[in-house]
Amino acid sequence: MFTINCKGKILSLADPLLMGIINATPDSFYKGHLDEGVEPMILMAEQMLADGADVLDIGGQSTRPGSERISVDEELKRVLPLIEAIHEKIPTAIISIDTYHSAVAAAAVAAGASIVNDISAGNMDEAMLDTVASLRVPYVCMHMKGEPATMQREAVYEDVVKEVLDFFIGKIDSCRRAGITDVIIDPGFGFAKTIEQNFRLLRSLSTLSIIEKPILAGLSRKSTIYKTLGITADDALNGTTVLNTMALMNGASILRVHDVKAAKEAVLLFNAYKKTE
Repeated sequence: MFTINCKGKILSLADPLLMGIINATPDSFYKGHLDEGVEPMILMAEQMLADGADVLDIGGQSTRPGSERISVDEELKRVLPLIEAIHEKIPTAIISIDTYHSAVAAAAVAAGASIVNDISAGNMDEAMLDTVASLRVPYVCMHMKGEPATMQREAVYEDVVKEVLDFFIGKIDSCRRAGITDVIIDPGFGFAKTIEQNFRLLRSLSTLSIIEKPILAGLSRKSTIYKTLGITADDALNGTTVLNTMALMNGASILRVHDVKAAKEAVLLFNAYKKTE
């Protein structure tokens, strides 16, 4: 059984956890909330927690395919007021900062975050691993080739499952040498991967369990779902639930989702199913 230490708050992963997505951005592929202001986002955070979220994942920079980088200062302006407000109003909430900038990670943890979620696994900021180690918080380490602006041109693999596995074997060693205690791996569905490659990874997700680290699956409303079904992201909740269930069946310990209530129902049904083993 995995546990992670979030600044003294111990999270057990004996049952799958839910990470609720709060986009403090104007341009995410699905529901950026920056223009709504802090108060509505606090209400959203409260609703996610009521619906069963274990972690609130706050990001200030869109990482959709083709997105461009914003400055560290702009990212801080987007995320810090929200993190501070949620931490003050809901001090028991476990907050994750979704960033690939070490300076943002450090400032966010000082403001109340207790997990760092980095889509680049330290590859976009060479100071990230040492920073996370010094912060003594869990680190979500995701597989991606290239950068969001160009990553879809990098979706070339001889064997996507083997290459993702090899990536994590090396990266976890780097995290260990830096001094990071709690590492969560994210195969990076949709990041420098085609639809077929995403399905291959999902089908073989259990292969990553040999690394003996918790696995996070971020499939929520992604293009693999809505392009396969010929719909839009707005209509992709049912497809998301189907793929989330597949991820749970194949060993995911954490689901990163926009729709917490639906994901919680999937987890409860999965847990009931597992009890019959």
